Amino acid sequence: MTSIWVDYLDREFLDNEFKDMVESGMVNGLTSNPAIFANALKKDVYKEDVARLKDKTPKEIYEENAVKDIQKACDVLKENYEKGNDGFASIEVDPRLINDTKGTIDEALRLYDKIERENVMIKIPANEAGYKAMEELAKKGININATLVFSPNQALRAFEAIDKGNVKGVISIFVSRFDRKLNPQLGMQNLAKDRVGFFNAIKIYNLIEDEKSENIKALFASTGVKQDYLPKDYYVQNLYLPNSVLTLPLDVIEAIKDKELEESFHFQTKHIDAFFSFLTPARINMQKVYQELFEEGVKAFEKAFNDMLLSIKE
Repeated sequence: MTSIWVDYLDREFLDNEFKDMVESGMVNGLTSNPAIFANALKKDVYKEDVARLKDKTPKEIYEENAVKDIQKACDVLKENYEKGNDGFASIEVDPRLINDTKGTIDEALRLYDKIERENVMIKIPANEAGYKAMEELAKKGININATLVFSPNQALRAFEAIDKGNVKGVISIFVSRFDRKLNPQLGMQNLAKDRVGFFNAIKIYNLIEDEKSENIKALFASTGVKQDYLPKDYYVQNLYLPNSVLTLPLDVIEAIKDKELEESFHFQTKHIDAFFSFLTPARINMQKVYQELFEEGVKAFEKAFNDMLLSIKE
C-alpha cells in the first residue's frame, strides 16, 4: 500500500485540517524540517509561547514549541500507529550537527525523551556521522527517518544502519531537486527533462524493496512541483508505488484529494537504466550531482535553522 504523509506543520493546522485529513484516511503521517518550523513560528499562534519563554535561548524556545507540535501530531496519529498504518511524525535534529555523531545522538535522545511518544521518528541526515548515529539510536529502539538521501549508496548505508535495531524506519529520497538542477543542461542537449528525479527515486526504491524488510521502506520527499508546465501531482503520478510513502506539501495534497490513485509501475528497470546511460555522454556525472545536492540540502536546512533562531531572538 502507498502511504501519504503531509510535509507541513503549524499549530492551527494540527488542530484542524490535519485532524480531518487523518480521520478521513487521506494521510497517515507527518514530516517536518527546519524550513517548515521557521515558517510556522512566524504565525501569531506562537507569539504567546515565544513571549512566555523570553528568558530562554532561541534554540530552547524553538525546541519547546517543536516538541509541543510534534507531540500533538503524534497524538492525532496514535490510532493509525496502533493499527500498524504508519502513524509517525518526524522531527529533525539540529542540522548544524551534520558531522557530529555524538552531538546527533545526544540531541536525538533528548528530543525523544521530551516528546515521549512511541510514534515519533527522528530525522538524521544520511552521511558518515549520520549512519553511526542511526545505528546507535536504532539499537536504543528509536524510529529513524534517514533524510537528505540522493544516491543509492546513501540509501543502502542508511538501511544497514537502521536495520541494526528492531525499529521502524524510512529512507527519505529527495526527488524534485534533481530536475530543478539538471533541466537546463538536459534541455540544451535535447534530452528529456523532469525525469532524473523520479527515475533515480524508483532506482533506489527497487534497492530498498529488494531487501524485503517489514520495518524499513522508501519515502519520497521533495515532491513539490516548481515548474509551471507540470501538474501539481506530477511526482505522485510517477511514484505511487506499493509499500512506499509519499510525503507531500499541502498544494499537492489538494491536487490529489478527489482523485482515485492506483499503484503501478510506469517504468521498468531497463527503461531507467537506458535513460541514465545517456547522461554520461551528456557530461552529467551523477556521483557529482549526488554530492552537490546533498551539500546544497545541508546548507539550505542550516540556513533555515539559523534564520529561525535569529527571528526568535528579534
